[in-house]
Amino acid sequence: MGFLKKLSSGLSKTRASFTGNLKNIFSGRVDEEFFEELEESLILADIGVSTSLQLSERLRERAREDKIKEREALWAALEEEITAILLSHQGEKLQFQDGKLNILVMTGVNGAGKTTTIGKLASRYQAEGKKVLLAAADTYRAAAAEQLEGWAKRAGVPLIRQSEGADPAAVVFDSIAAAKARKIDILIIDTAGRLQNKANLMAELAKIGRVIEREAPEAVVENLLVLDGGTGQNAISQARQFAEAIPLTGLVITKLDGTAKGGAVIGIVEESGLPVRLIGIGEGIEDLRDFDAAAFAKALFEE
Repeated sequence: MGFLKKLSSGLSKTRASFTGNLKNIFSGRVDEEFFEELEESLILADIGVSTSLQLSERLRERAREDKIKEREALWAALEEEITAILLSHQGEKLQFQDGKLNILVMTGVNGAGKTTTIGKLASRYQAEGKKVLLAAADTYRAAAAEQLEGWAKRAGVPLIRQSEGADPAAVVFDSIAAAKARKIDILIIDTAGRLQNKANLMAELAKIGRVIEREAPEAVVENLLVLDGGTGQNAISQARQFAEAIPLTGLVITKLDGTAKGGAVIGIVEESGLPVRLIGIGEGIEDLRDFDAAAFAKALFEE
């Protein structure tokens, strides 16, 4: 299946919910009641209060400037405004520098799909001829290291892990040493995601960051936050909390094929200010895709 068809298929539940509900109000005359209904519908679509108000105000301005009297004429304007928001936060694809150690620090709450994303990335880069190493720095859940080990075997890449309960920063230290010795191109680090124990988690992530700065000062580092697309507005809160502990450079939105809340991506990028680097639109390894803002917006509105 081609990328656009796969994306459209993966966002089918979101599109049915998102545009289905919104289209119900796009008929009749443009009046203040319409803009109130629009705000409410956008909020219910999980776009977020702030971004919903912003979109509603932009359509109010366009209706005034262009003297639009019928609601139907504003439908295309809504698509344009949403596309503009997504494009304004369109980040570059993950870029790796040859001859340097490239480090991906993967963060996110438990259950967001972080470990699976790491496995898919390892498979992708291994297939591209890169030398990949995985680090199991989520030492508080034995299942996390075991799952990561399964993905490492599947991808045919080595894994650095220690015993359950070990210091995550020590795992990172060992992994960097191993990466240097083996001339690894890409080191991908799995971290814990225990937001219910926020203070300890944030201190742990900050310590991992310091170890990377000290032991691999020349490395190219990406700090990616993995968010479950089905969590809607909770994802925005998660982005704020993780950004307090680690300088995030991008987002990965997973499980978009299984949710009707994919519209939350609009609010997530606008309120976090972070670019989406990758999205998950299926179970297969090939279904972890580089984010294309224009294609995503088009798939929200068109089958």
